Amino acid sequence: MIKRRISEYVLFFWVYAVIGWIYEVVLEVFIYHWGFSNRGVLFGPWLPVYGFGATVFLLLWYRLIKGKKASHKLLMLPAVFLLTMATATLIELATSYLCEWIMGSWPWQTYADYAINFQARIALSPSIRFGIGGVVFLYVIQPVLDLLVSKMKDRTVMVTAAVIVTVLALDLAYTAFIR
Repeated sequence: MIKRRISEYVLFFWVYAVIGWIYEVVLEVFIYHWGFSNRGVLFGPWLPVYGFGATVFLLLWYRLIKGKKASHKLLMLPAVFLLTMATATLIELATSYLCEWIMGSWPWQTYADYAINFQARIALSPSIRFGIGGVVFLYVIQPVLDLLVSKMKDRTVMVTAAVIVTVLALDLAYTAFIR
């Protein structure tokens, strides 16, 4: 049972890392009109920070609404928004320091031009978007993923997770040592 649960979290991590990459590319191409570039720090179409953030949301905040009545979920919406906003902002801040330490800079734009920012690493506007994203993840996407994964056999979940971990490890090795 524990192997399956860990494997499910690997699947969730990967799905949200891909969704995060798609979100960043859509912003870059269609909203900001900067043109396409691979927004990830890795070669593949995934942003691990989104997968990590969503996994943290699942571990910390999903229990506040999972399996609860609609009225309870509605009452919890402002709290879930604020909790995911704060969590994502702290993750982004910590990630900026980690990336700067490892790579010399962080791989996303600075927020220097944003009215309310801290060291150009985090800003209010993206934090609000992260809170909205957290609500969408936990209220809309995760229940669908829970349903889909619950229909999968244990072996399928574990093999899929193993493939994902292998692909991500190969991508990390490629990015770190070859690219």
